[in-house]
Amino acid sequence: MVEEAQSRRAPSEQWVERFAKYYTPAMMVLAAAVVVVPPLFFSAVWVEWVYRGLVILVIACPCALVISTPVSIVSGMTAAARNGVLIKGGMYLEAAGRLRALALDKTGTLTYGHPEVQQVVPFNSHTPKELLERAAAMEAHSEHPLARAILRKAQDEGIVVSGAEEFQAIKGKGAEAKIDGKPFWIGSHRLMEEKGQETAEVHDKAKELEDAGHSVVAIGNAQHVCGLVSVADGVRDNASEAVRMIKRLGVRKVVMLTGDNKGTANAVAKAAGVDEFQAELLPEDKVEAAESLVSRFGNVAMIGDGVNDAPAMAVATFGIAMGAIGTDAAIETADIALMSDDLSKLPWLIRHSRRTLKIIKQNITFALGLKLVFIALAIFGKASLWMAIAADTGASLLVISNGLRLLGGREQ
Repeated sequence: MVEEAQSRRAPSEQWVERFAKYYTPAMMVLAAAVVVVPPLFFSAVWVEWVYRGLVILVIACPCALVISTPVSIVSGMTAAARNGVLIKGGMYLEAAGRLRALALDKTGTLTYGHPEVQQVVPFNSHTPKELLERAAAMEAHSEHPLARAILRKAQDEGIVVSGAEEFQAIKGKGAEAKIDGKPFWIGSHRLMEEKGQETAEVHDKAKELEDAGHSVVAIGNAQHVCGLVSVADGVRDNASEAVRMIKRLGVRKVVMLTGDNKGTANAVAKAAGVDEFQAELLPEDKVEAAESLVSRFGNVAMIGDGVNDAPAMAVATFGIAMGAIGTDAAIETADIALMSDDLSKLPWLIRHSRRTLKIIKQNITFALGLKLVFIALAIFGKASLWMAIAADTGASLLVISNGLRLLGGREQ
């Protein structure tokens, strides 16, 4: 736990430690030189230069410098927590202020993550009830929002969900199982194409639903496509405003990454105002997309809520999870969690991070500047010991007070 905490320290904290490693011995050498050199080589009075050396040692004490950054970081993280943003380390608080590109998942991030079944379209002499029975049986153990929507619809229709045997998930595409001893499959348009059972009639209907912004779930058996279930999810009310504010803050690229079909992705992308989108992505495709953004822009965040988003969140500079709707895997992988699933917290976080960085720079500049001034005064005999003590203690109190101002970081 100590090693993990050390690795998550903010860059400014690590810089202060590296600086202090050389600063402290240098000040000891300087104080010793001030004490010894004038009396030995210039016949100066020993008492006077010993006193000046003590003044330098007191004022050179790095208390204000060392404490300035952690106080600011802790205050910044506390203020963020009060605003529903949990940050797992100081380095991620600082990283948010340097954000250059943002990748977002669609379902549960740009949308509410509570899709509802819109249409049940049977084919090949099957009935809507049969489709819902088989879909619910195969989706019974899934946490995906589309699966939950199908299960809610089945429950509303009074359908008793039967168990599926030999269930096997198909990564990023769907699942296969046996129901009453017969094999069935459920999944995306891509899986339906791979099964080779898509007829012109089925294709045209699926395309019509996708163009309307619906996610299409296909159900089939070993012989044919049994039917389609269309599911639609609403775009969050504040999604477009959040994206617009993020761009105004200097984020150069906002990209939506989704495993959904292109028609639905295009509709959501237009509504949210993102710069571009990539659709029909498997988890490994999302990873490649995130890596590409990191290589192009350097500091990249990935926002998601599902298991499929976790690998991409891990390869981004830092990951952000939708904390309320998010799966355990996403929240565990993420470095920051938006506990209220409110995208407007992200622009606030960027501003808050930049304010934290500004205060840290102020504290470091003030602490070093004051010490340099008093060291010069001490060498020329213009600073007394009590002045050095007052300046050192005063500087520590001032940088602490300046850092604590971040506790008032309410949502803007």
